[in-house]
Amino acid sequence: MLVLLRPEAAPEHAQVVALLSSHGLAPRTIARDGRVALLADEAPGLVEALGHLPAVAEVRAGASWVLASRAWQPVATRIALGEGVVIGAGSPPAIIAGPCAIETEDQLLTVARGVAAAGARLLRAGAFKPRTSPYAFQGLGAAALPLLAMAREATGLRIVTEALDEAGVDQVAEVADVIQIGSRNMGNYPLLRRAGRAGRPILLKRGMAATIEELLLAAEYVLAEGNPNVILCERGIRGFDRATRNVLDLAAVPLLQQATHLPVIVDPSHATGRSELVPAMAKAGLAAGADGLLIEVHPDPDRALSDGAQSLSLEVFAHLMSELTTLSTALGR
Repeated sequence: MLVLLRPEAAPEHAQVVALLSSHGLAPRTIARDGRVALLADEAPGLVEALGHLPAVAEVRAGASWVLASRAWQPVATRIALGEGVVIGAGSPPAIIAGPCAIETEDQLLTVARGVAAAGARLLRAGAFKPRTSPYAFQGLGAAALPLLAMAREATGLRIVTEALDEAGVDQVAEVADVIQIGSRNMGNYPLLRRAGRAGRPILLKRGMAATIEELLLAAEYVLAEGNPNVILCERGIRGFDRATRNVLDLAAVPLLQQATHLPVIVDPSHATGRSELVPAMAKAGLAAGADGLLIEVHPDPDRALSDGAQSLSLEVFAHLMSELTTLSTALGR
């Protein structure tokens, strides 16, 4: 539950904390836009007792994700990344493009320059790669981070890359403008907490079998650490039909935008697993109202060390960007 406090009753806030503590709860204090609130679990009779305290303005119970809700923040969050790059409602769709994994300096710079020339504003590229098979290419690791810095210097693109564990968050945060938490780690709560304290926006991908509520609860872990900048990513959920890698849940886009103030983007590459389907689903994502797209691009998809089957060539990506520009104009975006 969320306990909103009266700012003018600051000396009496301790009463509220004491009452929550007497029920075995450890409340967390959140301050934003002149408002102060306490977050805590619910307990029998507690909501009514809190309502009688003079320091309490309002108690919002029944929702386990409160900071992500529009009840807490009605205005949509817009995440500014510098040099006119903004992700969120009212901004042009943010196109985040690049290779699944960084393989070499030449490969990364070729893609970075190509997607930048086509109009992308952010570069996605994995230094650390979680793979289903322990024998698959796992990325270059820490050695790839200086290459990301080099790519940003060469192109001006903002950097999005994944942190796999708590120990790697600080390493990634030194280079990344946005830290990605992948679908396999959506439920890694210690990692979410650590990422929330890293001082960088977080791109949170929906888990392979996660519900909308579970995704919002994962975002709540980051928000509860005082980090208001979370981008939700719909990347498909696992289905029974193997014709595509996953089932792209486009209904999740408007559903999330009704429920939360956080930006929502779509990843058509992981959703379909098939490069020939990516352009159509990218356009469908924008039509559904997504605030941006996450698209895999490789200079030679047939030789990619990771996810080549779902990666677009630079030529196809450039053509898609032209189509997305036309679509965005038609949508008034």
